[in-house]
Amino acid sequence: MSIDKLDQLIFVGLNGYAAALDRDTGEIVWSNNEMRSGYVTVLLDGDRLIVSTNGFIYCLDPYTGNTLWHNPMTGFGYGPTSLASRRGQSQPGELQAAAAAQAAAAAGAAVMAGAS
Repeated sequence: MSIDKLDQLIFVGLNGYAAALDRDTGEIVWSNNEMRSGYVTVLLDGDRLIVSTNGFIYCLDPYTGNTLWHNPMTGFGYGPTSLASRRGQSQPGELQAAAAAQAAAAAGAAVMAGAS
């Protein structure tokens, strides 16, 4: 899968699974159940998918779901995890551009509805 295909994936954490879904069809592209149970937190960090559950951190390949590394975070305990990284943030202007495109589409739909 090329880097452009990464935009086609939606990442889900649920009941010990990390999975990637095709954003257009909802089909499962891959799933990884190495986490086995618990609340799963996911963060897309550039070319890595960081996944956390039950006190463990996993780094997955976002294209395949293969585990690249994991860390048991010994001594840190269990529970829901917060994840953050510089790469895991929206690029400047992405949210504004998406909001502008959505507003333009809504305005176009309103014009078309008025013309009917």
